[in-house]
Amino acid sequence: MKYMALIYEDSRKSPGPDSPEFAAFMGGYVALARKLQEDGNWISGEGLKGPETATCLRRRGGKVETMDGPFAETREHLGGFYLFEARDLDQALAYAAMIPSVDWGTVEIRPVMDYS
Repeated sequence: MKYMALIYEDSRKSPGPDSPEFAAFMGGYVALARKLQEDGNWISGEGLKGPETATCLRRRGGKVETMDGPFAETREHLGGFYLFEARDLDQALAYAAMIPSVDWGTVEIRPVMDYS
């Protein structure tokens, strides 16, 4: 089954790029990607630019509206994702627990719909 891990984090709590902890922090993401690849479960994963770069859209009354920034007002924002295969939710949760942001943010796991 395919799972998506959505990584929500408060950038004020994560190590900054100029900090000594940053290399170890990023190493955790690299380690998870490597583990997923070694297990044959890797599909995709990327970090996202900050919420200030987001554009949201919605249709209201037949018209499409666009808005700068994230729609939700929250301290945590969607910072990246992993898309991977797992035999079951337990394995998906084990992979998600390897995501460094789980220490100060939230990682949401969702099964991906199968339309076949």
